[in-house]
Amino acid sequence: MAVGMSRPRGTYAAAVRAGEDLGPTGKPAEGRDLLPADAAVDPDDLPDGLVVADETGRVVCFNAAAVRITAVPRAAALGRPLEHALPLEDLEGRRWWDLTDPYGGLATRVGQPERNLLLPGGREVLVSARYVREHPTGPVRRLVISLRGTEARRRTERSHAELIATVAHELRSPLTSVKGFTATLLAKWERFTDDQKRLMLETVDADAGRVTRLIAELLDISRIDSGRLELRRQPVDLSAAVERHIQTLTANGQTPDRFLVRTCQPLPAVWADPDKVDQVLGNLLENAVRHGEGTVTIDVAPAPAKSDERGTAVTVSDEGPGIPEESMGRVFTRFWRGSKRGGTGLGLYIVKGIVEAHGGTITVGRGPRGGAEFRFVLPVSAPAYLR
Repeated sequence: MAVGMSRPRGTYAAAVRAGEDLGPTGKPAEGRDLLPADAAVDPDDLPDGLVVADETGRVVCFNAAAVRITAVPRAAALGRPLEHALPLEDLEGRRWWDLTDPYGGLATRVGQPERNLLLPGGREVLVSARYVREHPTGPVRRLVISLRGTEARRRTERSHAELIATVAHELRSPLTSVKGFTATLLAKWERFTDDQKRLMLETVDADAGRVTRLIAELLDISRIDSGRLELRRQPVDLSAAVERHIQTLTANGQTPDRFLVRTCQPLPAVWADPDKVDQVLGNLLENAVRHGEGTVTIDVAPAPAKSDERGTAVTVSDEGPGIPEESMGRVFTRFWRGSKRGGTGLGLYIVKGIVEAHGGTITVGRGPRGGAEFRFVLPVSAPAYLR
């Protein structure tokens, strides 16, 4: 057998997956329900490492993922005492099985939570264990161990490190400016003209605004990643919201003929968080103006959404060079900036999180005139009492 146990394929694996106790023959304990036989999974099919030791502490199961994670050959593990097949140590160099003593320790223990342990040679592995007993305080009949590699944790740590480095870099420049100008004004106030003072204060104000926006982005990322993004839903007129943003852009120096708005009426009454919707529209329109070329076209039209619920679709496209095909899949990831530097690269990641928090979808592609095209759909999401 592939896992070194005499059993029907899938029976043992299904029980382990379901967290069930097994009888001495490897079959389910009496009265326990398992997955259907055709849905059972062989231990070698599991994505995580699975190691099982019997009542004597000898390894009776060592699946393919365990071989991959530990680099221990299956033949070198099966039939051997657990402490020899998996000579784990904690980060302080203590032998793990001597420390935890699963077979001779307290009879009330049910297992070990996941810990970061070391194999010989310093190979790191995440280990958790469950003690299977005949009755709550009986001897350990089977020790079931789950193994996971540390690659996913390392990727998360690298992502956090990149975020910290990006934030530190983005904060350093405006804070240096703010500190420099305020120190200069305090030390030499009388030497400057009113126009010079105004210019310095305007610069300080702009840099303080930049810091404020960065902090807001970080808070949004934290809420999105933890699933705690709060939405205060109310009726939102997406067409009117688009018009407001265009008026702001034209007031800031963009020519009115740079924008083409096409609205297909009637639009369903979308219930959404107006501040979050403004954040999405502002980011997409600013990106189109800053990185695109030619006319920026905004289409607002009814569209189907999830679960056959009607919604509204907003499409923003430009006539610039667009986004390379090989970059399309990374547009909504953290720190993606395209070919042009500038900014934190967090805006589109936040946009995607906001749209999905509303139950909507957002996509990116190439527009009809060659530029980038972003399209997001927000479902109606009306309260139950209005349906």
